[in-house]
Amino acid sequence: MSAEVGRPRAPSPYLIVFTLWLLVFSAASQIMIISPILPQIGTELGIPDAVLGTLVSAYSLFVGIFAVLAGPVSDKIGRRRILLLGAGTMTLALVLHAFVAGYASFLAVRVFAGMAGGILSGAAVSYIGDYFPYNRRGWATGWVMSGAAFGQIIGIPLGIVLAGRWGFRAPFAIFATTMAATFVLLFLRVPQPPVRRTEGRLSVAQAAADYSAMLRRPEVAWAAAAYFVMFLGVSVFVVYLPTWLERVMGATGDEIALMFLVGGVANVLTGPQAGRLSDRIGRKGIILLACVGLAGVMVATPLVVRSLWLAYPMFFMTMVLVAMRVSPFSALLTSLVRDERRGSLMSLTVALGQVGFALGGAVAGPLYASVGYQSNAILGAVFVLAMGLIVWRFIPEPGPEAGHLEAPAGSA
Repeated sequence: MSAEVGRPRAPSPYLIVFTLWLLVFSAASQIMIISPILPQIGTELGIPDAVLGTLVSAYSLFVGIFAVLAGPVSDKIGRRRILLLGAGTMTLALVLHAFVAGYASFLAVRVFAGMAGGILSGAAVSYIGDYFPYNRRGWATGWVMSGAAFGQIIGIPLGIVLAGRWGFRAPFAIFATTMAATFVLLFLRVPQPPVRRTEGRLSVAQAAADYSAMLRRPEVAWAAAAYFVMFLGVSVFVVYLPTWLERVMGATGDEIALMFLVGGVANVLTGPQAGRLSDRIGRKGIILLACVGLAGVMVATPLVVRSLWLAYPMFFMTMVLVAMRVSPFSALLTSLVRDERRGSLMSLTVALGQVGFALGGAVAGPLYASVGYQSNAILGAVFVLAMGLIVWRFIPEPGPEAGHLEAPAGSA
């Protein structure tokens, strides 16, 4: 394997985890800040309400496209280089937000940011799979993915305050700074893990063949389906929860924001501990338990929440159980393919998660309008249970010392 330019010496695993955490925090915060400041963006740039939503959907679309493209590239050039490429591109994209002057330029910048997000999608968890032994991946994944929850708790309120004081461009400047710091840490202190990379020429046809070969393995196909269903179920339940609380309980925007902050705290408290516990006792049991519990909380929410204050503990429990699934399941995914295919699998699942979340949102609207929120809760619970059953029945779990499940010779 050729030497990396500027490759650092082996750092502390805690520094690795912090760097990847900062990456996830920065990337997640710049996504989540868009929704609460969309009206301000429209006012300052004169963008009609009818097209403001496309600033969000364009980002998601290009994340999905570039996630699929970036996976095989990551397997070919190495995880460190793809992280550097993604962090550098995202830093530039966030800086460019300072220069937007209208709808077209803002849309172009969000498309560019979506391309960067696609490059980064799955890269952090793939790096964990390359660098950490299987029995430490739950701990590492739990802490790294808590970066998104910290964005919900710290990044979003901070971004809203900055936008109110200095304009909508200010939050993007802050997150550009944290992403630039991530790039520096990646370059100086994060090494390329000594794992095998894919060989041969990189092409669209070869990438398609590799994806096809992966999905012909039943456990990989089931894992992809589980990831899709996981996001589908959460989306069906969550997307119209604020609308239901506003219409039925009279919740204000500030009260909804506080509820999501409470959910972020639940995620931070639970994700790392669930990952650590799964390293000790296995992933599948925790995932199934979380799915059964989450389905129950979903169904119970419209029945229990008769006063607004009850929404807070119910949403806290919802996010606890969501976090209990994510860290162990992400760690389990890293074991399903060989090192040189891990980036492709993680990027594929991220793309499917984006599709699942978008489809859930599309289904949730007509369901809520025609039947009511209880139907959203029940359907979301059905998808959550389906995810748990898929993992329990169809996805094998290696022993605690395993690096990956062995595939037959010549397979992905």
